[in-house]
Amino acid sequence: MKRKKASDFSPAVLKDFDLYVHGIISRREFLNRSARFAVGGVTAGAILDSLQPNFAWAQQVPKDDSRIKAEYVEYPSPKGNGTMKGYLARPANASGSLPAVVVIHENRGLNPYIEDVARRLALEGYLAFAPDALAAVGGYPGDEDKAREMFAKLDPGKRTEDMVAAAEFLKTHPESSGKLGVIGFCYGGGVAGIMAVRMPDLAAAVPFYGAQPPASEVAVIKAPLQIHYAGNDDRINAGWPDFEQALKEHGKDYEMHRYADTHHGFHNDTTPRYDEDAAKLAWQRSLAFFDRHLKS
Repeated sequence: MKRKKASDFSPAVLKDFDLYVHGIISRREFLNRSARFAVGGVTAGAILDSLQPNFAWAQQVPKDDSRIKAEYVEYPSPKGNGTMKGYLARPANASGSLPAVVVIHENRGLNPYIEDVARRLALEGYLAFAPDALAAVGGYPGDEDKAREMFAKLDPGKRTEDMVAAAEFLKTHPESSGKLGVIGFCYGGGVAGIMAVRMPDLAAAVPFYGAQPPASEVAVIKAPLQIHYAGNDDRINAGWPDFEQALKEHGKDYEMHRYADTHHGFHNDTTPRYDEDAAKLAWQRSLAFFDRHLKS
């Protein structure tokens, strides 16, 4: 299947797709809105299908790569949904403790793209752990639409506690140096902000196009932040001015990068919203940020 690019779609379609995948409009409404762009024998359903993930595109590090060790492990979430599960990856030749990074997924659970991000971090010398919020309801189902439906039915408070518990589990893991960072995408970007508020010993937070914490909670943040936004993402970017003002007022350590002409999800290399140049630059910046704050 040939990879399509964001430029192959009308901006209106991409905006509506963002609303659809975040549960703001229904599948039927997306199809109805997209029908006016269905020309030349292309149906609205075909437009939707072409925007869906192709996980083969995202495998930068094979699951059986001999340079890493990866496994699914359980962890406790006493304030959340009890026993949870996630994907733990580290360098195969590691000796001694490792700096740790928790990887928080989008609103679809632990899919192959997020597992690959964990493996990418393992290759860079990190103990990476990607929890699955859907473990509470049987785990990621292998279908993105079903995953979104399952995710939306989770209790939001318990879901947050499950993610914070994953960070605590990783920080105290026997192979962890105790220096902990978080990287999150979409929903996970919002969780990265929550962790920065909730965890005073967090060493670094890297949210990608995530909802910002309330300005009233910024004062307690101690972790340095590296924030990544898409240029064409009004839904998320609308919260930035108030958040930035609070960061400045409280003298917080932060940097923000906005990538022109990109869309929400530009780092996710499974969909047409992926922007290779922006994704690579953002990843390089993220690694440099983690190296600076977790490896020194």
